Amino acid sequence: MSDSAARDRDVAETESALAHPEVAPDRSAAYGDHPDQVVDFYAPRDGRTGAPLVVLLHGGAWRAPYDRAHVSPFADFLARRGFAVASVEYRRGGDDIPQQRGGGENTRPSGADPVAGRWPETFDDVAAAMDAMPVLAARELPGADVRRIVVTGHSAGGHLALWAAARHVLPEGSPWRLPAPPPLRGVVALAPIADFTVAVELGVCGGAVGQLLGGKADFEGRAAQTDPGVLLPTGIATAIVQGVEDIVVPQAVSEAYVDAAARSGEMVGLTLLGGVGHFPLVDPAADACAVVAEEITQLAW
Repeated sequence: MSDSAARDRDVAETESALAHPEVAPDRSAAYGDHPDQVVDFYAPRDGRTGAPLVVLLHGGAWRAPYDRAHVSPFADFLARRGFAVASVEYRRGGDDIPQQRGGGENTRPSGADPVAGRWPETFDDVAAAMDAMPVLAARELPGADVRRIVVTGHSAGGHLALWAAARHVLPEGSPWRLPAPPPLRGVVALAPIADFTVAVELGVCGGAVGQLLGGKADFEGRAAQTDPGVLLPTGIATAIVQGVEDIVVPQAVSEAYVDAAARSGEMVGLTLLGGVGHFPLVDPAADACAVVAEEITQLAW
């Protein structure tokens, strides 16, 4: 496919995914004091009890303009497939923070995208939301089975999903390290920014990884705590779904993670979807979305 055709496909797929009206949650609950520290809950549409809980982390290159609203139709899609869903918001980078705290190389030229992520707040929030999830979900969705939790996320959210499942292998002294593996059935990462080295080499999302970590001076130390490609093995069942035609987070990023997992002695499932780009994975109108739901089902049930 030519570069122009690939760009045209990406534009059409993005427009399709973002054309769905926002779906209001059944309940919302805060896990902290900041306005972005909130979780939206969607009950299974068939009214079943004992449904597995899918924790959903949205993408958007960890940048503020992209929030959980754009994946609310996907959350509703999963709820219509019989899942209980918890869609997590978290603090992201924005125009109000021209450089990351502790980093001096993250200034942006005029007209550039907002900074990607907040250090350390993005990770503080995901860790806090995951830690609070069993109690919050039991209260807000009493029909959900919080013993069967699958984490999924798209793009930058796929990175956060992989990271959330790897907190027990973080370096000693990391504030987010868990003493034992989190109680998850598994992770289904959708076109995730799963390997920082390859993502940086490819310039994924306009250099978002470097911005997330605060620039070159802090990159190595911070990547050791946040790069899924080095936080292996996790011992948690993991599957990746990736569009072959994805030009936003290319297939090579997912493949690098799968290869790193294999070198660590762990097998990660990789489902490659031909003729599919970045956004159909969370577009309820796309066939790829059904594939994602099936991957989640295999881990949850």
